[in-house]
Amino acid sequence: MCGIAGVFNNPYASQFAFLQIYSLQHRGQESVGISSSNGYQIRTVKKAGRVLESIKQEDLDYLQGNIAIAHVRYSTAGDSGVRNAQPLVREISLGNVAVVHNGNIVNYITLRKELEDKGFSFEYSSDTELFLALLDKGEDLLPSYLDIHERDREFLPKLFYTLRKLEGAYSFLILWKDKLIAGRDPFGFRPLCMGRKGKTILFASESCAFDILEAEFWREINPGEVVVVDSTGIRSYFPFDRKSKEALCIFEFVYFSRPDSFIFDSWTYEIRKEFGRQLAREDDIFADIVIPVPDSGVVPALGYAEEKGIPFEMGLIRNHYVGRSFIEPTQELRNLRVLMKLSPNRAVLQNRRIVVIDDSLVRGTTSRRIVNMLRRAGAREIHMRIASPPVIGPCFYGIDTPTREELIANRMSLKDIEKFIGVNSLRYLSLKGLRSCVPKKKNFCDACFSNEYPTAVDNILISRRR
Repeated sequence: MCGIAGVFNNPYASQFAFLQIYSLQHRGQESVGISSSNGYQIRTVKKAGRVLESIKQEDLDYLQGNIAIAHVRYSTAGDSGVRNAQPLVREISLGNVAVVHNGNIVNYITLRKELEDKGFSFEYSSDTELFLALLDKGEDLLPSYLDIHERDREFLPKLFYTLRKLEGAYSFLILWKDKLIAGRDPFGFRPLCMGRKGKTILFASESCAFDILEAEFWREINPGEVVVVDSTGIRSYFPFDRKSKEALCIFEFVYFSRPDSFIFDSWTYEIRKEFGRQLAREDDIFADIVIPVPDSGVVPALGYAEEKGIPFEMGLIRNHYVGRSFIEPTQELRNLRVLMKLSPNRAVLQNRRIVVIDDSLVRGTTSRRIVNMLRRAGAREIHMRIASPPVIGPCFYGIDTPTREELIANRMSLKDIEKFIGVNSLRYLSLKGLRSCVPKKKNFCDACFSNEYPTAVDNILISRRR
């Protein structure tokens, strides 16, 4: 889970990219980076921390050119910190190339060894570097059924070879000479959208990154599609000769995407609210009020309260100067973040029977702290409802979920979890109910809830998350 953005054909490309990536800050808080190009030279600035705190006006002044790509990072492969911050930029046989990537390459370990045997020296521990390595050491691959524009014949055959070697999740943007190249893996795990503002072409992980520029959402990049933008126009290619079954990440709707974003042909807000409605349909509890765990619990709580006819109240007040606790790199930091982020609203909690709506329950430690907080504030009964099924499997496609042993639903019964977090009752949205809320015409990856993985995964990666 990272955020990526791209700008083509704008004299203020780096400033546009900065604003876009700021609107995608919820997708990563460890580092931020921007690369720009004037068609000949790539300039890059990468910093640890968040966008507004890290990128200064002098950085944007340095990033000259009318093309830019940007990234906010939440590490799932490779060490955290500024060393592995993106864009990754390297001089290879094709020239200077910059790349940003959202997802996880599940055959990373196997491919890295193969490329090291071919003489490629890796500088980072991020799986994103595979793009640069394969572009450098890979072969030319030109599928016979593809008609390649003459301006794309130097780069795209090596890119098509690269993409066919990669397995797993990748939405990417590549900056090369005077081109901006975008693409998604054939499963479409991670979202990638395309927008425009006048003659400026934009790309971003979510459509909310266009709203901040008052730009127009155009369309989504299709699974398995590669889009090339340069001064001669926009060209679309589909280099995969087989049609993979889509595996769109359902957790994007559960937690990651902003509620005002349009992804996977749907508004996140509408899907998330339907999760709450369906949860209410499956539930027989009655209470005085419904409260959300902000912010990602707010929309399903609205749906739940409407369906049940129980008043919605803000029983927990969030300090918005604190980031998202789920994506903190250590449990200790997550625990501290909860106490900094949330405060109980005693005015609505005292002597009330409350239903608490949260988006997911992963380790249980955050929920336990929240319940203790609500008890101390005077809640008489606490019934926790989770707007997704139990998380029983780790994600290998771009979410840093814990090992199986750390997932509370794998090691405790429902009654034991209730006791551990201290609630009067606990219920989850059923897997069938979750699947009923998303568009039927689309296929979604819900492996974290079902243990049904759409791809093979390197055994070493599996062993790390057992």
